[in-house]
Amino acid sequence: MGIEPSKPFDYNSTRNKLILSEYGRNVQNMVKYIVELPTKEERNRYAQVVIDLMGFLNPHLRDVADFKHKLWDHLHIISDFKIDVDSPYPKPSIEAIHIKPERLKYPHQRIRYKHYGKTIELMMEKAKSIEEPERRAHMVHAIANFMKMAYVQWNKDSVADESILADLREMSGGELKLEENINLNKVEFRSSNPNQNQRGKSNNQNNRGKNNNNNQRNNQNNRNRNTGGGRKF
Repeated sequence: MGIEPSKPFDYNSTRNKLILSEYGRNVQNMVKYIVELPTKEERNRYAQVVIDLMGFLNPHLRDVADFKHKLWDHLHIISDFKIDVDSPYPKPSIEAIHIKPERLKYPHQRIRYKHYGKTIELMMEKAKSIEEPERRAHMVHAIANFMKMAYVQWNKDSVADESILADLREMSGGELKLEENINLNKVEFRSSNPNQNQRGKSNNQNNRGKNNNNNQRNNQNNRNRNTGGGRKF
C-alpha cells in the first residue's frame, strides 16, 4: 500500500487576492460561485442572500446613507463587475470606482522665517487685499498674535511685542502695521512632556521646603546666641 503524497499547504499568498477584505474570503468565493450559475433566476436568488450576509458582517454600514446601494456596489466590485443580476440600483462603472487622484503639487517657495511658516505669509497677502480699515486692523492684530505664539513655540523663549511688530512690518513690506503701544496676547512656553512639568513643580516644592528649614535653623541659632546658647550658669 503506497503512501499518498502530502498536499501542499494552502497559504493566503497562493490564493486569489481579496478584493474587499472586510467581507472575507468566503463571501468572495460565494460571489464567484454566483457568477458561474447558469440562470439569472438562480443568480438573483443567491445574490440577495449574499447581500443580506454582507450587511450582517458589516453592521456599521447601516449608519451610512442608502447602505443597501453601497452593498450592491460592493457585490459588483467583488465579482470584478462580471456578475449578471437584476440589481435594484444601477451598476457602477469601473472608471467611477478606480478614479486616479490628481498629482499633488509640492511647494517649492522659500520660507523667509521658518518659525512663522508659510501660512503667515499667505495670511499677510490676504490682509493686504482687505480694503475695509476696521476689518483689516482686526486681521493684522490676529496675525501678530499668531506670530507671537509661533515664535514662542519654535524658540521656546519669550519675545517682546516690539520684535513681533518689527517682523510684521518687514515681512509685509511695510504695508501691515500696528500701533507701537498695542499689547499682544500673553504667550508662555509649556513643555509637551507632562512628566517634565511635574518634575519642575516637585523641584520647586523641595527647594521651598529646604529654604524654610534653613530659615528655621538660622532663627533658632540667632535666639541661642542672644540667650547665651541656652546654658545655665
